[in-house]
Amino acid sequence: MDLTNYLIKPSESILDALTKIDNNNKGFLIVVDDEKYFLGTITDGDIRRGFIKGMNINEKIEKVYNKGSEKAFRNDEFNKIVELFKKPKIKFLPIIDECGRLVNVITKINMHVLLLKDTQFDLDYDFTKLDDSLLEHEIYNRPWGIYKTTFINEYSQSKIIKINPKGILSLQEHKRREEYWVVINGIGEVTIGESVKKIESGSFIYIPKGCKHRIVNLSEIESLMIAEVQLGDYFGEDDIIRYEDEYGRI
Repeated sequence: MDLTNYLIKPSESILDALTKIDNNNKGFLIVVDDEKYFLGTITDGDIRRGFIKGMNINEKIEKVYNKGSEKAFRNDEFNKIVELFKKPKIKFLPIIDECGRLVNVITKINMHVLLLKDTQFDLDYDFTKLDDSLLEHEIYNRPWGIYKTTFINEYSQSKIIKINPKGILSLQEHKRREEYWVVINGIGEVTIGESVKKIESGSFIYIPKGCKHRIVNLSEIESLMIAEVQLGDYFGEDDIIRYEDEYGRI
């Protein structure tokens, strides 16, 4: 794995550090010597505090980097890494071998993505190849309310859906995914095939592939909140076949 974008030497300047942090977009660097022995870490926060103390951009980072920063060892167990990341100030961990050389770097976001993708835990894994954006999803506006994807991988997607008072989703079906809904808050009415029933907080709804379905918020004042899990092999919005729609989207 190539850790070049994460590395800096004590003899380099604060300007060098800022340039590298800007390039790697992670907010930190690992300080090593010529043989890649781990010496410490430097973050954008460390640099900011250095400026507050009167340092200038051309001074060496040896005056500002953190020599006592937390680290992990290549043979550390899963539970130890989890416990380290529970500490609020730890956002990343340098990983060193038994001789003290840097061999890898893992961030807290890397750890979350690794687990949610069901990838086997291994501190020799190339974490730089993980897509951190799997945890970063926009909120999408719809005529009936909003939704936000909370996670997506090859075989599943989870969402939080907020349906406005009196909002109505289209009567629709999906060919490539089934859906599982749990009502978080509110009252509504759900259509599943030929069945229509009332739902409320705690209600569970299963929607098979190819089954027509729709949900309506019955309240005039309160949003209907749904937690949704989709299972399948494709989760694009174009796998929505609409049969009826209050907002003219057919």
